Amino acid sequence: MSFRHAAVALIALTSSAAALPVAGPIQSQELGTAIESVVSKVIEWRHDIHEHPELGNREFRTAEKVAEHLRALGLDEVQTGVAHTGVVGILRGGLPGPVVALRADMDALPVAEQTGLPFASQAIGEFNGQEVPVMHACGHDAHTAILMGAAEVLTGMREQIPGTIKFVFQPAEEGAPAGEEGGAALMIEQGVLKAPAPEAIFGLHVFPGPPGTIGYRPEGALAAADELHIRVEGSQTHGSMPWLGVDPIIVSAQIMTALQLIPSRQLDVTRAPAVITVGSIHGGVRGNIIPDSVEMTGTIRTFDPNMREEILERIRNTATQIAEAAGATATVAFRPYAPVTYNDPDLTARMVPTIEWAAGPGMSFLMPRVMGAEDFAHYQQEIPGLYVSLGVSKADAGPEDLAPNHSPFFFVNDDAMLAGLRTMVGLPLGYLGALSR
Repeated sequence: MSFRHAAVALIALTSSAAALPVAGPIQSQELGTAIESVVSKVIEWRHDIHEHPELGNREFRTAEKVAEHLRALGLDEVQTGVAHTGVVGILRGGLPGPVVALRADMDALPVAEQTGLPFASQAIGEFNGQEVPVMHACGHDAHTAILMGAAEVLTGMREQIPGTIKFVFQPAEEGAPAGEEGGAALMIEQGVLKAPAPEAIFGLHVFPGPPGTIGYRPEGALAAADELHIRVEGSQTHGSMPWLGVDPIIVSAQIMTALQLIPSRQLDVTRAPAVITVGSIHGGVRGNIIPDSVEMTGTIRTFDPNMREEILERIRNTATQIAEAAGATATVAFRPYAPVTYNDPDLTARMVPTIEWAAGPGMSFLMPRVMGAEDFAHYQQEIPGLYVSLGVSKADAGPEDLAPNHSPFFFVNDDAMLAGLRTMVGLPLGYLGALSR
């Protein structure tokens, strides 16, 4: 990694940021002290956000908390209402240099929390017309709190930062409610990558794993995702006389089974992995009535663009032909969610020393592919980006304790917040050449 030789110092501009002595390029020990001074705040913020989760495009309380914090820090500009509830803060350093962006997502999920934590969520929200429990089951509370802390540390050294840092707090990463736009795509449409335009963007996601470990992977790190919708229409009849109608439930079951043959038997999985999952199926109101229709929704995960196109075509053919053979009809629709989360190889290689500094000796690693998806990938379609993982499990966690993201038992270890904060502070400074190790 190359470093600028401009004199860089840490100066406390607010009472909430640690004061550091003025010296050459920012020294890691001094920076570490500044970071450690705000970790307790990051943990407090995370607990509060976790206890009060909000669904996509409805992150009103969270957005106000973020905006109030950024204003109190004295950022040059704080924009609110971006892509519904997004918040963007702009910190212009005292020295000339490029623009870099940091992104955190703020939304929660329709999940009933079962962690038993003292700050566990009891929140209720509305999701696509249904009343649902709400939980930060994917760790976005940690992402938001970490970026709030990074903004505080970096503001404390603003006069000596050689460039501009954009803090992007994004709503609806998990997807916008039905009939609405949202997420990264809408943030981009509304100009988050302009005025000023960042030349690189960084993000972080918590995952089950040893606390404080930082994972990275050049090129494809997380899968592309498409939403799957299938409607099977038959003919309603009495459950005792199925021959007088066409049973869409049986047809749907056949379609679901056949879909699993696509990745396991019809694709060359040596090229790249692929997953098809049907996660929701609805049809009928009584056990003795065969309904006239069934609705199925699911997700498709791929890493290879050509394989993705092949999978979509095979799903359409499989569903429509099975339905036709039974005298039913099947309508298949796809809704793209995100492309592959693609970490620019040159940017990744350039930032590895900073990642190693942030994580500490032996705590960074080359992560495997993850079939999860992230709409951070939309930013990476526009500018080079790097998305890393942060391990947040209990220190002594066994396999039975590693609840995955989106689980009602998903757990974030407060001890991992330090490594997350070091990462989100270190990445922009490392990119701008302001960090001396």
